[in-house]
Amino acid sequence: MRVAVRSAPPAHPERNVSHTLARVRIPPEAAGMRLDQALARVLPEHSRSRLKTWIDADQVSVNGASWDAKRRVSGGEHVEIAMPVAGEAIGDRPQEIALDVVHDDAQLIVINKPAGLVVHPGSGNRDGTLLNALLHRYPALAGLPRAGIVHRLDKETSGLMVVAKTLEAHTNLVRQLAERSVTREYLGVARGDVTRATIIDAPIGRHPTQRTTMAVVTKGKPARTHVAVVERFGVATTVRCTLETGRTHQIRVHLAAIGHALVGDPVYGPRRTVGVPAFTRQALHAARLALTHPHGARLVAWDAPPPNDLAALIDALRATYPTRAR
Repeated sequence: MRVAVRSAPPAHPERNVSHTLARVRIPPEAAGMRLDQALARVLPEHSRSRLKTWIDADQVSVNGASWDAKRRVSGGEHVEIAMPVAGEAIGDRPQEIALDVVHDDAQLIVINKPAGLVVHPGSGNRDGTLLNALLHRYPALAGLPRAGIVHRLDKETSGLMVVAKTLEAHTNLVRQLAERSVTREYLGVARGDVTRATIIDAPIGRHPTQRTTMAVVTKGKPARTHVAVVERFGVATTVRCTLETGRTHQIRVHLAAIGHALVGDPVYGPRRTVGVPAFTRQALHAARLALTHPHGARLVAWDAPPPNDLAALIDALRATYPTRAR
């Protein structure tokens, strides 16, 4: 679905906020859906709640008229949406923060995020984030949702992230993530002896009593993690985890659920385990990223070696314990 965008005022503009006018056509296969549902299918880079907000604010017209979000579409309708410029909606300022850029082209950027860098501003982290750094280095990203960020890593997880540079690339990457066609492999050090490869298929949701953490819960969202054994030390195991889904804290929760929490994880495991060197964060690194490039539909992939602290942890385990057979 092609989306035409140009600068234009909305029917009822928000004060002091500029807008772009997007024109889309509802596809035939969306017939019978609510308007907000149909638009979420056509524009997956925007959440359904955001689209509903725009509909309720009379920033969306269908065939030239205002519609209710619950009204059903027939397919083929012409829709115009007055979207607030993303950078202004975010309300965050560019900041000069060093970035390790692994790849940069007209459609996307690949960043090797260091541990300790928060991805999005939020409670307790209003600035100093990856988003602030991206807005400084690439000012045009202010016109994209979340400055082009399509997925995230925990603050203390290092490694590869892809960022879109155009709305078309953003839509494409969001769809690839939704279709689970993006390969994301992580290198981690788990507590204990993981003796064989395993697939952890367990739903994840909010912890029933500790609401700031996640847990394996019956009514959670489906989550699936492939765990391969890289190197066994008895007291700890280097593992390679591949995600099929991307739930919050997925690898950390899944490994803890099978009794092998990540070394250094302050939330899902004990701070210290006898025989394991001290580590000040969860021992997890996004080591490989592979996807279909939004332009040209070719498969592209990037690898990032473990950062110095994680490499030193693995070296210390090798120096102390004989490697066991896999």
